[in-house]
Amino acid sequence: MSLKEKIKELSAELLPQIIEIRRYLHANPELSFQEYEASKYIKSILTDWEIPFQENIADTGIVVLLKGNNPEKSCIALRADFDALPIKEENEVEYCSKNDGVMHACGHDAHTASLLGALKILHTLQSDWDGSIKFIFQPAEERLPGGAQQMIKEGVLENPKVNGMFGQHVFPDLEVGKVGFKAGMYMASTDELHITIIGKGGHAALPEKNKNPIKVASKLTSDLYDYFDREKDTPSVFSIGFIQGIGSTNVVPDKVKMMGTLRAMDEDWRKKAHQKMLEIAEVLAKKHNIEIDFEIRKGYPFLENDIPLTEKAIECAKQYLGEENIVLLPIRMTAEDFSYYSQKVPACFYRLGTANKEKGITHGLHTSRFDIDENALEIGMGLMAFLATQRFN
Repeated sequence: MSLKEKIKELSAELLPQIIEIRRYLHANPELSFQEYEASKYIKSILTDWEIPFQENIADTGIVVLLKGNNPEKSCIALRADFDALPIKEENEVEYCSKNDGVMHACGHDAHTASLLGALKILHTLQSDWDGSIKFIFQPAEERLPGGAQQMIKEGVLENPKVNGMFGQHVFPDLEVGKVGFKAGMYMASTDELHITIIGKGGHAALPEKNKNPIKVASKLTSDLYDYFDREKDTPSVFSIGFIQGIGSTNVVPDKVKMMGTLRAMDEDWRKKAHQKMLEIAEVLAKKHNIEIDFEIRKGYPFLENDIPLTEKAIECAKQYLGEENIVLLPIRMTAEDFSYYSQKVPACFYRLGTANKEKGITHGLHTSRFDIDENALEIGMGLMAFLATQRFN
């Protein structure tokens, strides 16, 4: 029996157990930088499987190193995240979140379950593959500064040095059974914009006595959108998603708070955009004799999939799933802290189809009714295991 067939057979056998793991994680979500119970649970499984691990990396992170034949040949890393989002779940399922207001609405429970499945498969087949494989269980993907950056600082890509890396993310835009890839530039950088406009409030009928921050907030919003609407040379997204000025029909507030995001695909353009936003705010502040505190919280860099690694991964995925189940994806303006890994080592971040229209499993990521067709876990663990055993150098 070929290695591919062995992996497929073990994936099918393990599926009930991996579903159970995923459901436990789903029912017990924890927010970024608070994943202590999830970390304990992952370690308890590894202990039951008699697989040694490193712990306390980036606080709750875990790393497992498996050595196959000729372990010095190369090292492939596989990564899964395990934090959740501040969303109240509205699904009516037996594994619904027990933590009110916290939910695995981005599928990190499925990522971790799939990686545990791949680990179990490759541990069972340890004499059937060459090189070394690192399994990285990472906390805090959803919140800046992200767990990836800290794990890298603590040496997760060294000893042994990682030669190639894969990350897998659930994708409700694809039906279960399919996976998606994009070679080259794939996902955007992300910055958070936190703006406070400080004026002088008062009676709305006496504008000469006020410095109206709502008027300035409206103009600032309009000017920023106008600037980015003109900038069409590079893919980007600018958006204001929060404006708060607590006044009334006849009350002008003292200040207005605004929050937004900037997404970009080019680091030089990103820096230019930062400077331009600050200049626009400065001009308005001087014109209206008002204070504008414009904070840009720089987030994750863009994510670029290594072209040779990704093209080889696409061919391997076709071997494993059939050419008809491989989809080539467009760029996305969403962001991921896997990007930190991709800027250090050749990396490939790909998508696992999880939708099932017949079952009504179609809700999007980061929504209160997001769920997956759990048959995707069989493909998730199997494909990761298969990719990790292939030669990419």
